Amino acid sequence: MLGILCLLLSLYLFAIFGRVLLSWFPLNPNGAMATVAGFLYTVTDPVMKPVRRMLPAARFGGMALDFSPVIVIFGIAILQRIIC
Repeated sequence: MLGILCLLLSLYLFAIFGRVLLSWFPLNPNGAMATVAGFLYTVTDPVMKPVRRMLPAARFGGMALDFSPVIVIFGIAILQRIIC
């Protein structure tokens, strides 16, 4: 049972990394990558949105840096250390 949970946590980490990587590139709304990005956003938003509400993006001039993926990744890494 713990092995499955560890696997799911690892897959969730990959989903977050995929979301972060896809956010760096412009996507065609009708393309296949937009479908992948939509799936990743749907899967990761339930965890990312509450963190984003607690820790808003840092503004640097006209740019904003979202730290919520970093916080969630650290949280999952700590959880994996405890469980796995």
